[in-house]
Amino acid sequence: MATRIDKEACREVYNLVRDDSSGICWACFKYDGSTIVPGGHGSDYEEFKSQCTEDGRLFGFVRMMTGDAMSKRSKFTFITWIGENVSGLQRAKISTDKALVKEVVPNFAKEFMISDPRELEEDYLRNELKKAGGANYDAQAE
Repeated sequence: MATRIDKEACREVYNLVRDDSSGICWACFKYDGSTIVPGGHGSDYEEFKSQCTEDGRLFGFVRMMTGDAMSKRSKFTFITWIGENVSGLQRAKISTDKALVKEVVPNFAKEFMISDPRELEEDYLRNELKKAGGANYDAQAE
């Protein structure tokens, strides 16, 4: 059966993360049978990490504050999580399903495909976003 996505519900959660005044910094999109639906959202990144289980697969949209001494700004990342215990068939299918989610989540600075929980560390992701972000005046102080 072909995967579908609940575009309206997913877009609503995506917009919450993008809204500077909402306080929401992450959203995840999970499978409900053959349909991708919002799987949760929140203001604590640790909550997002807890969604990424060894048996699960999901898509995440996360807001992080980046910047340097000269300016601070929000950057967004798109994360595809594939747990270590996910079957080969489900691993292969997630690549094509990602295109459906990207129709709803089109704007982000950097994309990650992660299956190692250590790569979910906030500092690692923030550093990668910083590298993708252009000017870095903190580098001059190092």
